[in-house]
Parts: sequence; C-alpha cells; structure tokens
Amino acid sequence: MKRIILSALALGALSACSPTIPDSGAGVGFGDYAEYERAQAARDAALQGGTTGALPAAQAVSTEPLAPATASGIPQAASTDTAGVVQASPANVAPVLRTGGISAENDFNAVSGQRSIEGDAAKRAANQQQYQVIQPTALPTRQGNAGPNIVAFALSTTNARGQRVHQRNGFNAQNKFQKNCSGFASQDQAQQAFLADGGPVKDRKGMDPDGDGFACYWDPAPFRNAVNG
Repeated sequence: MKRIILSALALGALSACSPTIPDSGAGVGFGDYAEYERAQAARDAALQGGTTGALPAAQAVSTEPLAPATASGIPQAASTDTAGVVQASPANVAPVLRTGGISAENDFNAVSGQRSIEGDAAKRAANQQQYQVIQPTALPTRQGNAGPNIVAFALSTTNARGQRVHQRNGFNAQNKFQKNCSGFASQDQAQQAFLADGGPVKDRKGMDPDGDGFACYWDPAPFRNAVNG
C-alpha cells in the first residue's frame, strides 16, 4: 500500500513540471492566425496604392540631352574653338551618315562634287614630274694625312676572306696574331693600321697570318655588298 501512495505522488509531481503546449492555430506574433491574415491583407493593399502611405510612382526619364558643365558646374551649350572645331558634347548634333552608314569624307558621290577624277590624275602626274632619283656618286677623296682608306681597299680586292694572296712567314704566327690584334678597339682600326704598316704585301706584326690581305678577321664583304646593292 505504501508503494502505491509513493508512485501516485511521483506522477503528480511530474505532471506539474510539464509545460503547456501552445495552440498551433495561433500565428507567430499575433493573437491568432485570423489577425495575421488581416494584417497581411492591409499591407498588400498599401503596396498596391489602395490606402494612404502607398509608394510613390516612379519618375519618368527625360530624353533631353545633357548640356556640358563648366568649371563652376553651370551647364552651357556646345562651343567651337578658334579653328572651328566642335568640342565634344552630348548636345552636339550627330554626324549625317550617307547610304551604307559611311561619312561624307568616305562617300565617292559626295567627294566627286569637290574634285574630279581628271583633277586627281593631273595632280598625280605633277607629283611624278617632281620625283627625282639620286644616283650614287664616287667616294670623296680624303684631304691630308688621314691614313689608308679601308673602303677603297675593300672595293679594290676580289678575293674572299681566308683565301691566300700574299706569302707569310709562319714562325710564331699565332702568338703574334693574338698579341698585336688585341691592341685595337675594332677590326676596322686594325685593318687601317695594317695597311699603313706596309700591308697587304708586308705583314711586319703578324696581323695577317693566312695571307688574304685582311688583318685581324677584318671582312671587306659589307663594303662590297653596299656598292653592289
């Protein structure tokens, strides 16, 4: 009997602690769902302009072109400079396009009213009469003691580089060649010094060991090609 009484007391305590389940028919934030529907209908009517407080109608967009603004912010009409060139502005009149969408400058019918085909032909003929072909002339003669002319020497020879033309002494040739050629800043300077020292027949400093007449790998081909085109 004692156990039955304790069980009854435990069940009563548990039922007192259980929360009350709300009514599922009531809307969130409203007393009931019917109140929520009335508020929603009033809001829809306000958005459609049926009640006070409706949204204002959208303003119409104007098609009038904007005038350019000055430094002070006050718009002004399009202007031209002293040369008559129209300044860029949205208010400027669009260029008139011919048939096919081309401008007057590229339209043959429009340009033909300003000049004729015969006039163009006469102008081309006048330009051709003024055209002159300048023929190459002989190399100028150097004045004073300026040393040998390597250009004239290149044009006076016909053998290729490495083709022996003159006799050479082969004793210690490679060492003399490297030592004496290393003292020049360019091959042209070496060839000029070689000619001034008795070359191409004589090679006192060993600058032309193969006997082709060209010192320190100097090549006459660029000068020959310039004359022969």
